Amino acid sequence: MTLPPNFGRAVDLSSLGKPKAEPTGPMPGMEISPQNFTEEFIAISKSKPIILICWSPRSVESQEVVAILGELAVEDREAWILARVDVDAQPQVAKALQARAVPFAVAIINEQMVPLFEQPYPAEQIRMVIDKVLALSAEQGVGEAPVEKIEPEEEEAIAALDAGDYRTAEAAYKKLLARKPGDSFATLGLAQTQLLGRTDGLDSAKIMQDAIAAPDDIAIQIQCADIEVVSGYLEPAFARLLRLIQTLDGAEKKLAKDRLLELFALVDPADPRVIKARAALANALF
Repeated sequence: MTLPPNFGRAVDLSSLGKPKAEPTGPMPGMEISPQNFTEEFIAISKSKPIILICWSPRSVESQEVVAILGELAVEDREAWILARVDVDAQPQVAKALQARAVPFAVAIINEQMVPLFEQPYPAEQIRMVIDKVLALSAEQGVGEAPVEKIEPEEEEAIAALDAGDYRTAEAAYKKLLARKPGDSFATLGLAQTQLLGRTDGLDSAKIMQDAIAAPDDIAIQIQCADIEVVSGYLEPAFARLLRLIQTLDGAEKKLAKDRLLELFALVDPADPRVIKARAALANALF
């Protein structure tokens, strides 16, 4: 069995103080001991992935993560097993896992350990981690890949998009964001829908010609940037709006900046083109 690597960035458990709040009820998941870890859980990992979370009564944040994992385990109907290690009660297990901070989570898949995270995260991000574990586990023949879940508002939006009804699709994504603020899929869906709505029916060739003829017409330049993004030309679109931001001021400058930020939301933030354009935007503003 492969143990996770040494986590040099983690905070020493000894830095934790006295308990801020003892658990008020039973903790979800199965408690791990030196005996059942080697005799039971390693064997279980051949048929189901295990999510193992190290926690401490001295850390409210770690207790909250255990509670989130418990809720997700119920949602997934035993597709994976939740196991927990009280690092104060089982220091030898924590040491074997090289857990130097709480919460500290690893997955066990077919007797192999996969480090997951070593700090508290909100439920949405932990859900994404769990789904990736289930997908990885299924690739190795352990358990089944997660079934993609679609929200009712997203279903409504997709149906509206198929019908070319961008207004209804936009309203559906806004409803989803009102119910789940910050949801990454709804945010992306809304941005994509708004872009499609803005460019629907436009004569792309004419707008690009108009943009060449009228370089200072902010409305035409913004429309042209939208068309370029729809066509996959991200860098020209970003450069077009950055030029406006550098040359305009007041309300027009804000209009160009807001549109550029909307277009950023359509692209992976790790994309080098976005990183470069964000740096240029910061230089233009400050």
